Amino acid sequence: MEHKGTNSSAMQHSHKKHPGGHGGDSGPRLVAWEITRNCNLSCVHCRAAATCGPYEGELDTKAAFTLLDQIAKVGSPIVILTGGEPMMRDDIYDVASYGDSKGLRMVMAPNGTLITKESAEKLVASGIKRISISLDGANKETHDNFRKVDGAFKSALQGIEFANNAGLEFQINTTITTENLDEIERIQELAIKLGAVAHHIFLLVPTGRGKYIIDKGISADEYETTLNWFYDQQDASAMQLKATCAPHYYRILRQRAKEDGKKVTFDTHGLDAVTRGCLGGTSFCFISHVGMVKPCGFLDVPCGDITKEPFDKVWKESKVFNDLRDFSKLEGKCGRCEYKRVCGGCRARAFEATGSYMAEEPLCSYVP
Repeated sequence: MEHKGTNSSAMQHSHKKHPGGHGGDSGPRLVAWEITRNCNLSCVHCRAAATCGPYEGELDTKAAFTLLDQIAKVGSPIVILTGGEPMMRDDIYDVASYGDSKGLRMVMAPNGTLITKESAEKLVASGIKRISISLDGANKETHDNFRKVDGAFKSALQGIEFANNAGLEFQINTTITTENLDEIERIQELAIKLGAVAHHIFLLVPTGRGKYIIDKGISADEYETTLNWFYDQQDASAMQLKATCAPHYYRILRQRAKEDGKKVTFDTHGLDAVTRGCLGGTSFCFISHVGMVKPCGFLDVPCGDITKEPFDKVWKESKVFNDLRDFSKLEGKCGRCEYKRVCGGCRARAFEATGSYMAEEPLCSYVP
């Protein structure tokens, strides 16, 4: 399982603000669903520590349809079919098609290695609007070392070619560590060359196998420098650029835009302002392969079990979600920060460092 996420212009519909927070009293904008934990790779940073299963308790087709019915009750969010490797589910096209028929924007986060000419065409026919494929190196040496499978880079590029030929929109995701920090610019150039519509960078969150490469995480200063470089690419690239698990980026957006004389408000700043830094529990949630609902895939705090209570009830009534929607509960310098409404700090990194999901972000050099 890679650090996966998907964003699109579909996020730009309006949402009411939650008292003290943002977007909580309407439905989610994004739901990431780990539709299977089975995977054909063994990535070093995998949140789920996924490998070839089988895994017990995964939702069957009927339960999958029921979940999509429940998600549709609270809105029409983007539903990210992720994993593991979602292409390893036999019913993946049926699930995608059913979600599409319910008015949900169905997207997928495969690793690309299992995409063929035929499967790419079937993904399009089933209603998948976009896929995200991770490239964590500008060459096969770096990427394959990340994925722990020889040939993963070549297979991912082949999958991208099949998707492109089928007219399936794709984005490139990159998890940044010390191992590939000096390749980020070349990865972005490769994404442009391949025809990606977006490039999303992810900052390492030390969960799953990621705990074992925590020493590969970049420093707070490198984090700040990288995000400022990413901001500078906004005018240099026609691709949509988004930083994920990097909430500080939304502070930097405001700071740099003011320096550049651009008008900035909380709600409007191009494609980026339709979101905020940490989305966990406010406009995004994660559903595990066995139906556990969490604020995100990296924040391992259960908020409900959709095999026992409906998704809409969990979304509206979870204590954890309602805590996360109340920014006045943020602790430490995050609580004092003038950018807490647009950043919020990574709640998963805070939890891993302190045991409190409301604690201050540990990987931030900014002083409020």
